[in-house]
Amino acid sequence: MSESTSVEVQFPLRRPLAVAGAEPRPSRGQLPQVTRILALAIHFDDMIRRGEARDYADIGRLSCLCRERVSQVMRLLYLAPDIQMELLYLPPISHGRYPISETAVRKIANLLSWCEQRREWTRLKQNAPRG
Repeated sequence: MSESTSVEVQFPLRRPLAVAGAEPRPSRGQLPQVTRILALAIHFDDMIRRGEARDYADIGRLSCLCRERVSQVMRLLYLAPDIQMELLYLPPISHGRYPISETAVRKIANLLSWCEQRREWTRLKQNAPRG
């Protein structure tokens, strides 16, 4: 008989320490949509873990979203943890849209390898228009 071992990986979602010489984050504005959607995915995942919802269909009913949209939102949880942290701490924007879209980030989340995800994330950031 073989024993199965489960491993649980946890990482804290804390503010990164201030880097010497770094500019302070703007206090006004709205968080980028991709940041808000990732936070929503984490919240939905927590609801399932706590038993407040059984599955994506329950989440959809509770949030008035279709199951397909819930699946799109939850896809962001497939991102490498360091990419998720970076997305969660994007600075607020005072006007307009953030140059990196949720759709572009979801395409990265579709990649199975975290190394590939990191490579594409770096490329996406480098090619994003600066405003």
